[in-house]
Amino acid sequence: MERAKIRLCVDHPLGEGQAVPLNEAQAHYLFGVMRQGLGARVALFNGRDGEWTAEVAEAAKKRGTLVCLGQAAPQLNPPDLWLIFAPIKKERTDFIVEKAAELGCARILPVQTEFTNAGRVKQDRLQAHAMEAAEQCLGTFVPTVDDMAPLRKLLDGWDPARRILWADESLAGAAETLAGLTPGPWAILIGPEGGFSEPERAKLRALPFVTPVSLGPRILRADTAACAAITLWQAALGDWR
Repeated sequence: MERAKIRLCVDHPLGEGQAVPLNEAQAHYLFGVMRQGLGARVALFNGRDGEWTAEVAEAAKKRGTLVCLGQAAPQLNPPDLWLIFAPIKKERTDFIVEKAAELGCARILPVQTEFTNAGRVKQDRLQAHAMEAAEQCLGTFVPTVDDMAPLRKLLDGWDPARRILWADESLAGAAETLAGLTPGPWAILIGPEGGFSEPERAKLRALPFVTPVSLGPRILRADTAACAAITLWQAALGDWR
């Protein structure tokens, strides 16, 4: 079935003939902003059932109902890759979350480090950015964005079965290959502006599940480093192989 141009992420089961209610924000967007009405075709996904083409069966100012007609694309889940990063300026933090969702991260974990200079992070706003990225890029999966946690606390409770690829700016030099690493559960760690403190670096170096890596000869901004590291991992160990 042809894919509809307007896409919505919903928290509802999807299947042939399934009625899907819209919340007030979705109804406003679809009927008030996009000027759609009865019979309009909309693409729906929920992170579990793939993408479905649905038809508007009820349209009101603050509510609406869509009915699923057929599946337009199968579910495509990302590899088991998480992104750990220290939030930076608001717009650049938004960028990191959006690109992590686009590039195929399954979970996004903001962390507080000694040099993190961002204020309070609004988890619901970042989660909305991840959802919008999936909607705009024809994705069928939305990564979970966690509340910000202290890096030390996160590392102390870490499952060592999930290895951490640490983009260590002090190793700037020849680009490294990940060919010798094994696939499986991984996380990528990106530091704050100014890098990690010496105590943080010492802790990371001492952890057996942490692998430091160079991203090439240049020092990268945090948002650029996140994109570069995810790309490097996906090409070597992820679903770009």
